[in-house]
Amino acid sequence: MGRLHVAVFRLTGGRLGGRIRTAPVLLLTTTGRRTGASRTTPLLYLRDGARLAIVASFGGSPRHPAWYLNLCANPDVGVNLGRTRFAATARTATPDERELLWPGFVEMYAGYDGYRLKTSRTIPVVLLEQTR
Repeated sequence: MGRLHVAVFRLTGGRLGGRIRTAPVLLLTTTGRRTGASRTTPLLYLRDGARLAIVASFGGSPRHPAWYLNLCANPDVGVNLGRTRFAATARTATPDERELLWPGFVEMYAGYDGYRLKTSRTIPVVLLEQTR
């Protein structure tokens, strides 16, 4: 499903696939930590000033999603917002930043709170800062 979502998003410049219900979607491109290959994932996001914030929920799985592990190994990522593409640096939010952002994610998509309850890990929030 992810590959189809990415293809439709790119083909339509985000007109299709750029939202899930009312929640905005971006495409995040990371570099595979083992393969070095580019990997693109559609993710819900929130704006936090000039930054974008995303959640590494993996549906409440006990382990982190591959895209999160990839950006931990190489924080230089690509972001697509509609037809706009840019490079960004990714970092895991501090506990204080996460606490401030988490309610906005739950308001946008209530499933995030269910994921939080389902797993024993702290679900990371990632901040993306445009570099060029």
